[in-house]
This record gives sequence, C-alpha cells and structure tokens, in this order.
Amino acid sequence: MNRVGAPHPGVGRAVARERGSVRVGAVCVLAASLLWATTGTAASFAPEVGPLAIGAMAMGVGGLLQALLAAGPITRQARQLLDRRGTVLVGAVSVAVYPLAFYSSMRLAGVAVGTAVSVGMAPLASAVLERVADRRKLTRRWRFGAALGLLGTVSICAAEATGTGRAAGPESAGAAALGVGLGLLAASTYAVYSWAAHRLITGGIGARAAMGAVFGLGGLGLVPVLITTGGPLVGSWGNAAVGAYMAVVPMFAGYVLFGWGLAHVAASTATTLSLLEPAGAAVLAVLVVGERLPVLGWVGIALVSGCLAVLTAPTRRRRTTARQSDTSSDRALASVRL
Repeated sequence: MNRVGAPHPGVGRAVARERGSVRVGAVCVLAASLLWATTGTAASFAPEVGPLAIGAMAMGVGGLLQALLAAGPITRQARQLLDRRGTVLVGAVSVAVYPLAFYSSMRLAGVAVGTAVSVGMAPLASAVLERVADRRKLTRRWRFGAALGLLGTVSICAAEATGTGRAAGPESAGAAALGVGLGLLAASTYAVYSWAAHRLITGGIGARAAMGAVFGLGGLGLVPVLITTGGPLVGSWGNAAVGAYMAVVPMFAGYVLFGWGLAHVAASTATTLSLLEPAGAAVLAVLVVGERLPVLGWVGIALVSGCLAVLTAPTRRRRTTARQSDTSSDRALASVRL
C-alpha cells in the first residue's frame, strides 16, 4: 500500500504518456510548418501560373489525396461524420477558401508579408474561436508566447514592406493593402479548419478520417477553380513540377503531419507553433527568391523563435492525482522539451 499522500504509481506513467503525446503532436506541427514554409518560394518558380490556380492545385489535389488515403477510416466512421456534418462542412468551406486567399495574398503583398499575415494572425483567430465556441481558457504561457509571435510577424511584415524594393506608388500600395486583407481572410479560415478538425478528432473521430473528410470535401470545392484557371499548370514541365510538388509535399504530407499534431495539441497551440512557417518563409524568400529583409525582419524572426521557445520550454510540474494530470494540451506542452 502506498504511503498516505504519496502519488499513485499510475500517475507518473499517465504524466509521462501525456508528455510524450504532446511532444509527438508538437513535433508533427513544427515539421508541417517547415514544409508549408516552402510553398511561397516554390510558387515563385511558376510566375505565369496565377495564385488561384496554384492554390486550387495545392490544396485541391492535396485534399483529395488525403481523402483517398483515408477512404477506409472515413467509411468506417461515416455515421459519426454525418452526425457532425455541420463541423465537417464549416471546415471544408474554410479549406476551400484558405488557399485562394493565401496565395493571392503572397502574390500581391510578397512572400514574407503574405505568409506572415496569413499564418501570424491565425493563433489570435484560433484563440478567439476556441474561447467563444468551446469556452476554452488560455494559459499565461500561451498568451505570452502568442504575443511574441504576433510582434515577430508584425516586425517581419513591416520590414518586408520597406525592404523588398517594390515600386512605390498608389497602385503598389493598394495591391499590398489588398494582399494584407486577403492574408487576414486566410488566417481566419486557417483557424476555422484547424478548430473544426481538432473538434472532430477530440470528439472521437480518428485523425485520418477527420482530416480526410474535411480536406477531401474542401478539395472537391476547389476542383472547378482548378479546371477554370489551371491551364498554365500544364503549359510547361516546370509549371507542372511546381504544381505537383505543392500538392504532394507541403499540402498532402504537411497536412497529414498537421492532423497527427491536432490529435495531441489544441488548435490554438497548433496554430501558434505554426508561426515557424512565416519565419522559415521569410528566410527562404531572402535566400532563394532574392527578396531583401532589413534588420527589423531578422528581429521579427528572432521573436518568432522566442515564441516557439516559450511554448516548448520545460517547466517543473507538480505531482498531482490522475484526474488532475489530465490537463489541457497547452499546459502539457509547457512541460515538454523538444
């Protein structure tokens, strides 16, 4: 028999399992973010292909591949998915809108700015959504980390706006403003489909079935856009290669990883961890695309790195009962060393 007040032996094992689970989720999201960071740079190698065609090819074909991969799980859990069809449809519509807004934002405002706004604003949108829809409380650590990430993305955005060498004037300023607006739309839809997928997964639907259903339906919605605008994708082998890469690597493989991550961390945490994407995209934009990033931009990248460090740094964890150890994934993430 255990001493009075001593923790039950199962508590340590439960905490260890929780930490391991959150570690896996965080690593999956970060790996997905690194893949996503390559999309803007890849799209720059097919400048004659419009952003709508790029977005429809990437997310449309990638989503259909996810649905194909998850055909078995979707069939087995079809009844549960139908019972939650509202959440599935909301997520699917957001999946269809997101790439059109995202790639248009990058085309109008630049790779670094478009990515920074589209991904950098998503954690705030996700937090608001979870607070309103799920009554979820956010930890102090998450708020501090998100603040660093937001400040970093704003710094990247400001630096890119002044350092890219784009032609000045009302036309370029208007295009940049429209690009930022589309980036905000992309951030909102990114938050919505992340929340929808996480809600399905935590509601008892497998990650493959949930992601396959949401992204498969979203991909179907993008097929008409691809048919209408995708002609240039088959105009050359280079364009076709860019389209194939976008669909298979960052979209298909990236969102498979993201789905695994959402099975272990909350949507607000996942969208915050994905702030690695704009930092990576900014570096690639400088090294590969040739965009210039002033010192302020590098400061922004450092702040984003600080955000990730805050969210993944270890902290002491008090001994607790098995019931108390079943805390939110945000709090568990704070105790994990990647």
